[in-house]
Amino acid sequence: MKILILILITISTLLFAPAFGSTYVTADRLADPLSGQIIATPAIIVEDGKITAMGTQAALAAPAGATRIDLGDMTILPGLIDMHVHLTGSATKGRGYSGLGLSEQRRTIWGVINAEKTLMAGFTTVRNVGTDGYETVALRDAITEGEIPGPRLYVAGPPVGIVGGHCSDNNLLPAEFDATGEGVATGPWEMRSKVRQNIKYGVDLIKTCSTGGVFSKGTSLGAAQGTLEELTAIVDEAHARGLKVASHAHGAVGIKNAIRAGVDTVEHASFLDDEAIRLAKRAGVFLSMDIYNTEFTLGEGEKLGVRQEALDKERAVGTIQRESFTKAVAAGAKVVFGSDAAVYPHGDNGKQFSRMVQFGMTPVQAVRAATSLAAEALGQADLVGSLKVGASADIIAVDGNPFDDVSALEEVDFVMKEGVVYKQ
Repeated sequence: MKILILILITISTLLFAPAFGSTYVTADRLADPLSGQIIATPAIIVEDGKITAMGTQAALAAPAGATRIDLGDMTILPGLIDMHVHLTGSATKGRGYSGLGLSEQRRTIWGVINAEKTLMAGFTTVRNVGTDGYETVALRDAITEGEIPGPRLYVAGPPVGIVGGHCSDNNLLPAEFDATGEGVATGPWEMRSKVRQNIKYGVDLIKTCSTGGVFSKGTSLGAAQGTLEELTAIVDEAHARGLKVASHAHGAVGIKNAIRAGVDTVEHASFLDDEAIRLAKRAGVFLSMDIYNTEFTLGEGEKLGVRQEALDKERAVGTIQRESFTKAVAAGAKVVFGSDAAVYPHGDNGKQFSRMVQFGMTPVQAVRAATSLAAEALGQADLVGSLKVGASADIIAVDGNPFDDVSALEEVDFVMKEGVVYKQ
């Protein structure tokens, strides 16, 4: 199959370089997440990075002189979207106290490597939800300018949160180092100031944390972080500037505080109760639930240097989060694909699909969670997440039919982003 694809793709299709003129893409079938249908013998015309025409091969002819890409008996889909990654983190290096010795520059180099791994896995758009500094802003811009390969990035900067809290502060160093995270604030006005600082330095969204987390020292998963007044100030300031807000939240109280404050997405959403699900549905809040990575953390974490406190918290939350995922899906909440890649290896993002089906989704729902629904959560439904005229030409291809067996998405064989072929 791969040899056939290489023969059928003409020499004029260059990797990592924009195609000139038209490109005519065909395959045996197309899996459409919007309709949930399989379309036989599709044909797509791409010009200047956008889809300009779609139809069947019988009804839509190739433009004169077009580059032809025939993907044979494969299935084509829209490029995938991961709503929760940390490209400058590593699943195998810098865990626990060893991470204190890593510079932002070193992590940025990891980000370049991990961005390419993510793109080659078929994820043409990702949301990077928080770093210690603004290195992912530079990473995003380098990808946009074509200087390095990677997915389209929507990035948050230093998370805005409380003293000693998860995601915003540095709790590993003792008091004499007087170490404070870049996004730490106390009170609504300080929270607003940190949001403004993030915006000043070019972020696309704001990240906050309304509960403790697994990997932070001394925080409790169930304990709420920040007052409702503080969280509301963060959201109000961000929304006034047109930015969305993502809130890390495991515990039910913190989840409900975040929703009441007006956040756009809740990350992890582990301890969901019925009231939290009702609030999320009523407010149209999207839930990004990372239900695969617990297996990697508990299977590999100890030998990789993950602290015992973090392992204990992961054991406490993993099963409950999966039960919450099942409840949220059954209730019709908006659950999108978010892997938390960096907790497990970048490039393995697609391994979560099978768990999403195992714990309550149909294969179509799982694909939709990483395409059209995720695009809706980003506010980019016209650009990404579906194959339609006017959308970005983000096209992937896999063997088999992912609507029958979603694990087909673990091995993506063809990747086009914005009309450029990155993987053949």
